[in-house]
This record gives sequence, structure tokens and C-alpha cells, in this order.
Amino acid sequence: MEFVKLNNGVEMPVLGFGVFQVTDPKVCERAVLDAISVGYRSIDTAQAYGNEAAERRK
Repeated sequence: MEFVKLNNGVEMPVLGFGVFQVTDPKVCERAVLDAISVGYRSIDTAQAYGNEAAERRK
């Protein structure tokens, strides 16, 4: 996996998993858990998506 080094020295994966338009909390939670299980470490989230509760469940 490729990484980019941020100004604070943290390396962030270039490839991320997004949850935009995933409105069902159980589907969002399952999608994030599945993404993590296959190696994703960058999860693209935003307050505007309105699905933060599902993103934080695990």
C-alpha cells in the first residue's frame, strides 16, 4: 500500500474507503468493519454525511 507523509510526520494511506451516502447505520457499520478487515486504514468520513454514529460503533 502506498502512503503519503503528512506535515506532522504521520503516514496516511493513499487509498481510503468512503462512507458517503451510506445512510443505514447497520450497513455503514458492516461496510467499515469489512473495509478494515481487508486492510483499509483510511476511512473517509464527514459530519455532513450524517452517519457518524455508525462509523463510531466499533
